[in-house]
Amino acid sequence: MAKPNMNDLLKKRMASTKQASELAASDEAYERIFRETPPVSPVTVRELPLDLLDPFTTADIGFKPYPPSKLQAFAEQLQAEGLLVKIIVRRKVDGRYEILAGHNRAAAARLAGWECIAAEIVEADDARAIVIATSTNLIQRQQLSIVERGKAYKALLTAKNRQGYRSDLSPLTTSGENQPKLNGDAGAETSGENQLKLNDDRETKTSGENQPKYSARALVAEFFGVTEYEIRKLVKLTNLVPELLNELEDNTKLLNLAAADMIADYDWASQKVFAEICTEYGRPLNKAYLSHIAQKCPPPTAGRQEIFAAYREAQQAEEKRRLAPPKNITFTRKHFEPYLSKFKDDAELERLFLEFLRQRVG
Repeated sequence: MAKPNMNDLLKKRMASTKQASELAASDEAYERIFRETPPVSPVTVRELPLDLLDPFTTADIGFKPYPPSKLQAFAEQLQAEGLLVKIIVRRKVDGRYEILAGHNRAAAARLAGWECIAAEIVEADDARAIVIATSTNLIQRQQLSIVERGKAYKALLTAKNRQGYRSDLSPLTTSGENQPKLNGDAGAETSGENQLKLNDDRETKTSGENQPKYSARALVAEFFGVTEYEIRKLVKLTNLVPELLNELEDNTKLLNLAAADMIADYDWASQKVFAEICTEYGRPLNKAYLSHIAQKCPPPTAGRQEIFAAYREAQQAEEKRRLAPPKNITFTRKHFEPYLSKFKDDAELERLFLEFLRQRVG
């Protein structure tokens, strides 16, 4: 009888550990953020037909699938090694299944020609489903873009606020008792009908008058090891119109993070004008431009003509600065090295040089 391959045994052991860690980590996130234990329910393991699986649509969690080349490589890996970590799903009312974790695994399996895939079927309400979907990405996928992370945090904060608050739970320790309170994760309220204004600064009262209070953002920040400021900034960026979100992810030369943060203070109609400047005309939007525009056309709303006029002024100011002679004149120090010892400092050398020029030029 052939001995089992040690590498195969190690892969199976690592896979089982990772499988357990996905649900364990998401349940820990739920407990720390929602401040209650997730409902205990049995987990069923089954081979599910791939054509019964639907992507996660309960909330916009910012998930982006692997690009085609990476997905093809993943499919080839599945064909060679099999599925090491099962996907996690929940049953829908129509008998189909919503993927909570494992979208890329399911897509790669389809690409590999599989008809079924091993899945853990969990019973989860929307809040727990969002926690599973976001925490597995935020913890395991290290290359998430700022937009993906912002949408994941926003989904968690929204779920927390919808869940309601309880006053009979002991407080969790947050990082820094005296952290400043930041108002409004959603940034400026936009004019889009489906825009959700997050009220995550509403605080949870705990038992006892003198117990500390915790916002949803503080709880999320503590669990994922980030600052409340970072979460606020990333969530604010999710208020950008899709065209600007795409530019922010794909072309930082045209739209950098500082400029995007300032544009997010404007409503959608105004943002569409910025998108026109950036995407249709291919002109850059940076912090200097946005500072000038915000001074001339303060947020949250501004007209197209006013924005374009302010943008042209910012362009002209930048061109003027670019063509202006430098404020400082630079010389190569080594050319003066034989004479420097005769002067006590550079200021004395500068005075002597100016005196020479006055005598020379007259």
